[in-house]
Amino acid sequence: MTDTTSDTLDARRRRLIYRSWYCGIKEMDLLLGRFAKTHMASLTEEEVDAYEQLLADNNDPRLYRWITAQEDVPAELDTALLRKIRDYATSPAFTKSPFTEAPQ
Repeated sequence: MTDTTSDTLDARRRRLIYRSWYCGIKEMDLLLGRFAKTHMASLTEEEVDAYEQLLADNNDPRLYRWITAQEDVPAELDTALLRKIRDYATSPAFTKSPFTEAPQ
């Protein structure tokens, strides 16, 4: 017998990885796609919820400016997850290779 909660969480993670590669603007596709590919499997269920909400509630240009520190993040949205994404965006893991293809 399989764990339905685990199956559902795995399915959500797969959907979020796909959605991260196809956000809208190419810069966000690369940034969030690579973040999701690297970190999604290790996110807790609460972090997956927060990531899903972050993508649903914020438009790409504003989110991009927050992640790249071009604009201050509103205090109510400055979460541990958003800081994790910002840290990733400035890390050598992200910055060493500017071009990554989306999954086929």
